[in-house]
Formats: sequence, C-alpha cells, structure tokens
Amino acid sequence: MSVALVLLSAFTHALWNALLRQEPDKDRSLVGAVAVAALFAIAVALLRWQLTGEPMFATWQAFAWSLCAGLLEFVYFTGLAKGLATGSLGVVYTVSRGGAVLVVWPISIALFGEPITAMAALGSAVIIVGLALSSGIIGARVAGVGWATLCAFAIAGYHLAYKAAAVAGASPSASFAVSMTFASLVNLPRLDRATVRARWKRLITMGIVCSGSFLLLIEALAAGGAGSALTLRNTSILFAVALAYGIGEKPTRLNVFGAVLVAAGAVLIAY
Repeated sequence: MSVALVLLSAFTHALWNALLRQEPDKDRSLVGAVAVAALFAIAVALLRWQLTGEPMFATWQAFAWSLCAGLLEFVYFTGLAKGLATGSLGVVYTVSRGGAVLVVWPISIALFGEPITAMAALGSAVIIVGLALSSGIIGARVAGVGWATLCAFAIAGYHLAYKAAAVAGASPSASFAVSMTFASLVNLPRLDRATVRARWKRLITMGIVCSGSFLLLIEALAAGGAGSALTLRNTSILFAVALAYGIGEKPTRLNVFGAVLVAAGAVLIAY
C-alpha cells in the first residue's frame, strides 16, 4: 500500500507542475493554486488533530521551523513560476528536484549526522552527470536552468526545515499547513480577480493536486520505511519527462538520459 501511495505522490507532484506549465500567466496562477493548497492543508491538519488528538506543535521551535519552511516554499514557488515561464517542464523539473537531492545530502551529514557511504558518493557523481546533461552544461544551452537551480536550493532548504520541525515536535500535516499558509500570504498580493474569475477551476485543481501530493507522501512515510519511500518519490522526475511529451514538449535525448541518471543517482544516495 505504501508503495502505491508514494508512486501516486510522485505522479501528482509532477502533474501539478505540468498543469502550471500550461498556464498563460504562470506567476498569478501559481499564487492562486498555492492559496487553495494552503486551505486544503489546513483542513487536513485540523482533521488529523481531531482524529488523533496529537499536538500540532509540541514546542515553539517546531512552529518556527515550519515558518522557515514557508519562507523557502515562497522562494521555490517564485523560482518555479519563472523557470516554467522560460524553460521546459522536463528540464526545470529535473534540475530543481535532482539539484535538491545533491544539496540536501552534504547538509544532512553536517547538521543531522547522517552517514557518508560509498554508494551515496557514487549517487552524487551520477546526479552531477545527469544534471550536466539535462541543464545544457553538456550539449546545447537550455533555458530556465538558472531559476531551476534557485528552486533546487529552496527545495533542499525547506526539506531540511520540515525535518527540523519534526525533530522539534511538529505534526507533519500541521507543519505543512503552516508553511503553505505563510507562503500563500506572502504571495497573495500578486493575485488578481481576473485570473481567479478566468482560471478558478484550474486553480482549485492545481492546489488540491499540489497539496495532495505532499499529504500522500506523509501517509506513505507513516506506513513504510522512509528510505524506500523517498527513493520511490524521485520517480517524479521520470513522470515529469513523460508528462512533458504529453503537453507537447519535445525533450532531447540528452535531457531524457540526464533525467534517468538523476533519478538513478537519487536511488543510490538513498541506499
């Protein structure tokens, strides 16, 4: 069951990025979608609190780290909108998610004492080659890579902030709700009524898919091992490449091969 949840989480994460890629005004549409995702996350967090009775935040540090995650989510969402406005889904997604894996690993070693293994070092090398192929460092210049790189650092940062919040005593769903609410409030001034009136169905769909992706992962982590769950989650990179074809993009062979290497490198790091 946990495997199915993780794969569904991976697919839905890539899917909401593909939906955003098709939006005419990616910045304002993303703001609307994040607002919907925040409302959905709050509802789920309150429901879990009612059902389980577990405290949402055991310490003030847990709440503070959740706010920190929200700030980094804001940076990620801003970079994602810019990246998808200038570059293709396959490239932006691969560089942002793969780059995040590469950034998180050494920081996790330094801050959380995670072990250094030969397999993880090999995985990092494989990811570097994959990113070089996907981003155009090897081959033709590719648009959107700069914004995708910013996303990678933001993704790494908010994952570490979520982990610190959990260590400090935050319920994962509550931490995500606070983070998304903060990111939504910071972004909200950029949303206009015209976008809401014209695109409200798409905004609701993207928001639920975005929030649902993370909440599915939380359920999978509760049901199974964290290592295998996070490894399977990186199949979202391959889903994104497949969805890129589905929305009419044409990734090059180097882009596709790079995405496969990034996903494989992530697997090696996880194990």
